[in-house]
Amino acid sequence: MDQLTDRLNRNLRDLRISLTDRCNFRCTYCMPKEIFNHEYHFIPHEELLTFEEIERLARILVALGVKKIRLTGGEPLLRRQVERLVNMLSRINNIDLTMTTNGALLSQKAGALKEAGLTRISVSLDSLDNDVFKWLNSVDFPVEQVLDGIETAENTGFSPIKINMVVIRGINKDDILPMAQKFRNSGHILRFIEYMDVGVSNGWRLDEVVPATEILRIVNSRFPLEPLPPNYDGEVARRWRYRDGGGEIGFITSVTQPFCQSCTRLRLSADGKLYTCLFASQGYDLRKLLRSGSTDVEITAAIAKIWQQRDDRYSEVRSAETTDFPKIEMSYIGG
Repeated sequence: MDQLTDRLNRNLRDLRISLTDRCNFRCTYCMPKEIFNHEYHFIPHEELLTFEEIERLARILVALGVKKIRLTGGEPLLRRQVERLVNMLSRINNIDLTMTTNGALLSQKAGALKEAGLTRISVSLDSLDNDVFKWLNSVDFPVEQVLDGIETAENTGFSPIKINMVVIRGINKDDILPMAQKFRNSGHILRFIEYMDVGVSNGWRLDEVVPATEILRIVNSRFPLEPLPPNYDGEVARRWRYRDGGGEIGFITSVTQPFCQSCTRLRLSADGKLYTCLFASQGYDLRKLLRSGSTDVEITAAIAKIWQQRDDRYSEVRSAETTDFPKIEMSYIGG
């Protein structure tokens, strides 16, 4: 099949697969505990895609052009026997298989993930200050255990590890320089992420966004930087490196410098809905096709049609009207 393009002439390249909508953290900007409490209804187990169903869809999507698969959540390491799925997906030819995790279980799981064939890992880490970190995760989880998980993953052979920091004004802006200092010369890549209006639960406000240009000024004032070109077309992070050779950092600028025009991603929820944008309000039910006896040819045609009709560019048209529009929660769709 020829390379798929959507209505804005964007190629399909990346697939994010959410393995669960559950998480062991209750981060204020993603799953605030006031909403995601004991009364919240998570996806029942029987409605989750099986590993075999995920593998089948992954193979179909790779045939349609996907080159990179990222496993997300919720917290993907909460999915039982996740390393078995990693092993199944790692057998698909010519893909980059990665995972984003909060790192809480990484010390226990890193070795099994590496052995199963996971290519790379990204770890969410928003502060090195234990008080700030515990306040953000809302479950009193110590930052030292995440740092231990990063060290274990490195010792297991994951390198470089990408460290993702969401920066929120009034909460962890003062952690920017300590994070830069910590991961300079570490071999890992720190990425600063602008606080985004994903879903409707996190109480997002534009004045809480710390623009990437401001973060760049802060880091550059202490550790001079120079820009790097993207690794590939559609790469989300804007890359920079320390002039003294201290390594690379990145900036993800969905709010202030949208990259919709080069977005190459599809997202698959844990219950089998396909989304064409992180800020989508509805998805396409692939589980129904899987469980109703549809052939690979029929599913391939359905996905191709979805991509070819895609015209999403939420971040470019973000306004008071669109930010108030109901959107799927990040914990469900995968960040």
